[in-house]
Amino acid sequence: MTSLTAIALVVGLGVTLPLYAGMEATIREHLERLARGERVPMIAIGCFTEIQFAAINEGRAAMELHLLEQNEILFMGRHLYASRSKDGYQIDDILKQIMSALCDDAIAHLDTFVSYVQNPNTRDDGYGNQVSDRAVFEMTARKPRAELYSVMPKGDTIKPNKKGRR
Repeated sequence: MTSLTAIALVVGLGVTLPLYAGMEATIREHLERLARGERVPMIAIGCFTEIQFAAINEGRAAMELHLLEQNEILFMGRHLYASRSKDGYQIDDILKQIMSALCDDAIAHLDTFVSYVQNPNTRDDGYGNQVSDRAVFEMTARKPRAELYSVMPKGDTIKPNKKGRR
């Protein structure tokens, strides 16, 4: 690859993103603790498929950014929970966004400021939208792994209200 400012790579080959066993429940517990105002530790929740990991590192190398040294996805969730709950999303919604964004059809988008994978398939979010979920990663040189920093349901023009579904 040449020096590109943005790269979009198809990284899904019909294999689900391997979250570690029990991670859906663990992520839910993490989010519940954050909702109660508790501090939570950084945890490892899974890894990219070999194809996804190679595609991300190839894109980062093309932009002369440090490569991910370890194929592992970390999660703390503080920013993720704060930003999605501010929009009125509940923990169940946020969990669906995470699981959808980290799917086998995910497309990796990389540039010098942001790296994310996005599910190209839309889903009904229960609020009247068809959304395509995006998982944003922080990939700093001091952390040789990707941290799941946020999720965004792209296309959510109708935000949930704090009193429940419309």
